[in-house]
Amino acid sequence: MRFLISLHINPAVLDALTDEEKAAIGDGHGKFMEELKASGELITTLALADPSQAAVVSVRGEAPVVTDGPYVEAKEFLGGFYLVDCEDRERALALAAKIPDAAIEGLGVEVRPVMFFDGSLDA
Repeated sequence: MRFLISLHINPAVLDALTDEEKAAIGDGHGKFMEELKASGELITTLALADPSQAAVVSVRGEAPVVTDGPYVEAKEFLGGFYLVDCEDRERALALAAKIPDAAIEGLGVEVRPVMFFDGSLDA
């Protein structure tokens, strides 16, 4: 089964961390990625740029309208994700618990099943 493990970031929480704590998060993600690669469960992972670099596109009539900035105004934002292929929901939750962000109050790690992947329904 495929699962999206998304990382929700609160800049205020990150800003309050020491340099050592931030480095430990980075190191923890590196180790987590290596573990997922070794187990064959990692499909892909991406880190996203800050929401200030986002643009929202909508179509009104036939003309696209582009607005700078994130879609929603919120203190938290999607910072990145891991797409994994693992045995079941319990394994996906166990993997998510290994992500360093899960141990920091104010940061979020969310696990959601993938409904379809590359045109194929995931049942």
